[in-house]
Amino acid sequence: MGVRYKIILAYDGTNFAGFQRQPNTRTVEGELTKVVNMMAKKPQPPLQVYGSGRTDAGVHALGQVVHFDFPFDIEADNMRKGLNSMLAVDMEVLRVEKVSSTFHARYDVSGKRYMYRIDLGEFRNPFKRNYCGHWKFPFDIEKIELALGDLIGEHDFTSFVASGSTTRSNVRTIYEATVKQNKDDNELIFEFYGNGFLYNQIRIMVGVLIEIGSGTRPVHDIQRLYELGDRRNARRTVSASGLYLKHVYYEGEDPEHPTKLPKYQR
Repeated sequence: MGVRYKIILAYDGTNFAGFQRQPNTRTVEGELTKVVNMMAKKPQPPLQVYGSGRTDAGVHALGQVVHFDFPFDIEADNMRKGLNSMLAVDMEVLRVEKVSSTFHARYDVSGKRYMYRIDLGEFRNPFKRNYCGHWKFPFDIEKIELALGDLIGEHDFTSFVASGSTTRSNVRTIYEATVKQNKDDNELIFEFYGNGFLYNQIRIMVGVLIEIGSGTRPVHDIQRLYELGDRRNARRTVSASGLYLKHVYYEGEDPEHPTKLPKYQR
């Protein structure tokens, strides 16, 4: 088995077709797998890498977690330097540590934190187009703050999951949901921390919240959407470019919310 390494990985998702490995297309998992095998001198069978979860095409990560088993025992910082010397410039290993052979980047997750950035400029900024969503219309941030309270707790998020999701349950728990306006950068920044998120859930939630802030939905419309359980009523899905996986939590890192996800919810 060798040595199991846990890495914290940041990447610019602009030129990736998502995290999950796919044939004939560039993915984060595919690029990292290739480099890990090069470092291991191309063993047979090839080494596999395991991420904490998938991110979609165009979605970024500030703290994706990946583990893999490596045939040689290399100091953690040398592993970090070795990987970064071969990875493309839109990927960077921030930290490496040796972990127990029982650690699993996906199955041991206790929670995740995502950030969503919205550029508020009248015109779409060409230098932000790959890193922010865009909203040019007036809004009331106090209405958004009130609506965020309706997301806290355990709910059935069926109205907030994209078609094509294969999860057995749409019930999730959100521990924290915040918004702040960064006037220096003219951005609205959301953060969501929960025990797990459904396919496109955050992008759909942000779409609903920005409509609430703009007055095209009632402040507590999220409660109605829970009852309807129908994706069509949520309507808008904001762009992938503004979404960032910020942090992945594991048991012991987050004593306030230590419960692991049931396997069917991952």
